[in-house]
Amino acid sequence: MRNAHRPHKPQPSRLVQEVAAHWVVLRGRWPVLLALTLTIPAFYVELLDGAPTPLAAAAYAVAALVVAANEWLGARRARRSTFGRQVSTWRLMVVVTLVFGLLLAAALPPSAGSPVVLGVRGVTALLTLIYMIWSLQRLFERGSLPVLLLLALTVLALCGGGFWWLEPRAPTLADGLWLAFTTAATVGYGDIVPTTPAAKIFAVFVVLLGYGVLSLVTAAISAMWVESSERRLERDILRDMHREVGQLRKEMVALREELRAARGEAPLCEPPSPTEEPRSSFMAHL
Repeated sequence: MRNAHRPHKPQPSRLVQEVAAHWVVLRGRWPVLLALTLTIPAFYVELLDGAPTPLAAAAYAVAALVVAANEWLGARRARRSTFGRQVSTWRLMVVVTLVFGLLLAAALPPSAGSPVVLGVRGVTALLTLIYMIWSLQRLFERGSLPVLLLLALTVLALCGGGFWWLEPRAPTLADGLWLAFTTAATVGYGDIVPTTPAAKIFAVFVVLLGYGVLSLVTAAISAMWVESSERRLERDILRDMHREVGQLRKEMVALREELRAARGEAPLCEPPSPTEEPRSSFMAHL
């Protein structure tokens, strides 16, 4: 009786469950993601100033240490677990090259005076983007449409702010957002185009990152429609199966009755219900 009066605990909605699952994914990855994200403004601050910037060098060095520590802790947890993950040679090469490139970017002179140094920092930025996508891979795999939409809006907002900062022909934030959207969607109307070297380099990463995020949103919308049609088809199939199984049971019962009648046996009696006590048991009590 005590359990009958216990209030029913409402179940969290599907969106809340998905946000909680995504938070579990991000909880152990936010330090490395934050450290790598700080290298993006460090790259452009150093490129625009044309002079050594201690904060940019510190951002590169801290990112290298955080990535190395994250990989070391991951390998240590994998050795302790029963089913340890096997690190591929390709991933190991990318991680080692990324850590070395971040340390090298922290020690090299400004990129404005040397194309070689600019190329080294550009390759390091590309490896940084690849590592960030690897870190968020599980988030993309179990990503729902609201979460992906929020991710796309966040990426476009950050890219718009970057163009507003780097491109002189985008004097307002609205112009920067418009340039970010046309660049990420690979439309290219031509009304606003990147003109400075920093904005052109930034546009390359906007195309790679923005186009990928928009593709994920489009794929999620398509998967939602396909999933809804598949669910309707599954319900129709299950309904037909239940109806056919019920018909088969009736036909089997009829065949058994006909077989017993042909043999001259008495028809099958329905079993007593569980609530009714058998007559023999009642007479035994008397």
